[in-house]
Amino acid sequence: MTRDPLVVAHRGASGTLPEHTLAAYERALTEGADGLECDVRLTRDGHLVCVHDRTVDRTSDGTGAVSEMTLDDLRRLDYGTPEWPSVLLTLDRLVELALDWTSRPVKLFIETKHPVRYGGLVENKVLATLHRYGIGSPGSADHARAVVMSFSAAAVWRVRRSAPLLPTVLLGESSIALGGGAATAVGATAIGPSVATLREHPDLVDKAAAAGRATYCWTVDDRDDIEFCRDLGVGWVATNFPGPTKGWLARSGEHR
Repeated sequence: MTRDPLVVAHRGASGTLPEHTLAAYERALTEGADGLECDVRLTRDGHLVCVHDRTVDRTSDGTGAVSEMTLDDLRRLDYGTPEWPSVLLTLDRLVELALDWTSRPVKLFIETKHPVRYGGLVENKVLATLHRYGIGSPGSADHARAVVMSFSAAAVWRVRRSAPLLPTVLLGESSIALGGGAATAVGATAIGPSVATLREHPDLVDKAAAAGRATYCWTVDDRDDIEFCRDLGVGWVATNFPGPTKGWLARSGEHR
């Protein structure tokens, strides 16, 4: 019997609450998410914040590039809605939330964004943060509490070189890159295709498994896509709706 994929909350329970907000991640935890996914960027004064876009225009009531603003600048903005006002979420606060959740171990999936003006400093800062919380050098990849991901092969290689036992995911839309030698060259422990890419190239999962790598698929919100990923043997699915996804997997498993 195929094991159900583990469910990662994509930017928190972002289909229900504003993305990258503390409320969205708290909701994901109460809904049973196995992992929490976030995007990180560096502020002008060197702090890691959870913001997907290059600017804050879409996700806040302000404007401007994250890399050109200080942490204090960013903290003056609201990242929620009138119903769910929210302050900026830092990576430190998200790590604390995950580690304080004692009901079950929760894995953090941290995506570094590229290209950015600070280049490899982003990965260095992420690793420093993980080390500060005691999760930067896991005893094994299986017991790691954090995973670092990127669409940048160079970024994945920087993490692999500096933290050999920390799991990494090479994200991508190209089946040629994910199914070829790129993941091997940078030492990625998993590949991360989009669900659209996986639909076109379902053999990616078996190819990855044959090379000793897991598969992390994004962004899986549709029931047919969830079932598709489960039947292929995908290890992790990132979804904007962690609660419904967990519930649907549980109900469908009862009828298999």
